[in-house]
Amino acid sequence: MPANIRKILTQVDEIHLEMGKAISPPTRRAVACAVIANPFAGRYQEDLSELTEIGVELGDLLTKRCLAALNIAPDQAESFGKAAIVGEGGELEHAAAILHPKLGTPVRAALGKGPALIPSAKKRGGLGTPIDVPLGHKDAAFVRSHFDAVEVRITDAPRAGEILVAIAITDSGRPLPRIGGLQKHEIKGEDGLR
Repeated sequence: MPANIRKILTQVDEIHLEMGKAISPPTRRAVACAVIANPFAGRYQEDLSELTEIGVELGDLLTKRCLAALNIAPDQAESFGKAAIVGEGGELEHAAAILHPKLGTPVRAALGKGPALIPSAKKRGGLGTPIDVPLGHKDAAFVRSHFDAVEVRITDAPRAGEILVAIAITDSGRPLPRIGGLQKHEIKGEDGLR
């Protein structure tokens, strides 16, 4: 069954100046969110496979929205992340069912690559609850310059019987990175770590 989507939000965060230094090109982070009806709100459901399949649908839809918002080709994406907020009528496992078993496959397909684990966050909350979508380099988890997050908040979501699902994509790492570690030009992309 497809997701019952009430609302979609797509936004781009651009950093042009950091500590008085120009960032050129700017650091850009896109996040796309879907607010969906939670089919299991208010009741215990043993089999959560319906939410897992919704994760497949939203992984594709929201990743493509991020790429379009950044106006980049899939191979230009550098970082990714995912998050969900479950309204009070649901449980954290509902967010886990969307985010973990299958959502990563369509995200990676839309990006053309991405062997690293997709950082994630989940929580329960009401209207206007913010969540930080954690970010990490899509090809190598050890690239410290891409450890970051982007906050998302929708003032009228999630309602008690809803789930807010977010995907974030960037075209760069943090502005002015200088804490060492594996550099993006050193990525081998073989194991998702280095």
